[in-house]
Amino acid sequence: MEPVTLTTDRLVLRTVGPQDTEAVYAAAQDPDIQRWTTIPSPYLLEHARNFTEQAVPDGWANDSMFTFGLFLPDGELAGMLGVTMISLGVGEIGFWGAEEHRGHGYVTEAAVAVSRWAFTERAVDRLEWRAEVGNTASRAVARRAGYTMEGTLRSAINNNGVRRDCWIASLLPSDLTLPSTSPYLPAP
Repeated sequence: MEPVTLTTDRLVLRTVGPQDTEAVYAAAQDPDIQRWTTIPSPYLLEHARNFTEQAVPDGWANDSMFTFGLFLPDGELAGMLGVTMISLGVGEIGFWGAEEHRGHGYVTEAAVAVSRWAFTERAVDRLEWRAEVGNTASRAVARRAGYTMEGTLRSAINNNGVRRDCWIASLLPSDLTLPSTSPYLPAP
């Protein structure tokens, strides 16, 4: 599919491209982003270039990953958020906030908007959030965005060659008072 642009009260959520390589590279130098996400570490300019020029456009083109840059009205990059399709009707949301823009609710705002978009425009019936145990900032964003914590998965994330436990949470269309594309029968 062709990339889409979403807007919230304070953000423009759009795909990233070659014009954003430097901004992605600069933001990803933050030790917390390298520690808590699965981006390469150290994060080199060639990694940012591959991300903005290859991985992001390919994900949109083959409907496997929908990546949005979180941009302030002045065009400054405040973070990144993506939904990776992991099975039929199920996507995994992932995000990071640029260090200087944390604590303003931008990532939460984007997570709600993109989740709603995935449910209404991409026929997603379940979104999952996963983060390494200990990533309390990411967990707080997921909770504020309405995700329900479901538990801990053992050895479920490979972060730079090391298996790590992770927390998992989910969001369903019904959590946002939206219809599902297929029936859901919760456990009694």
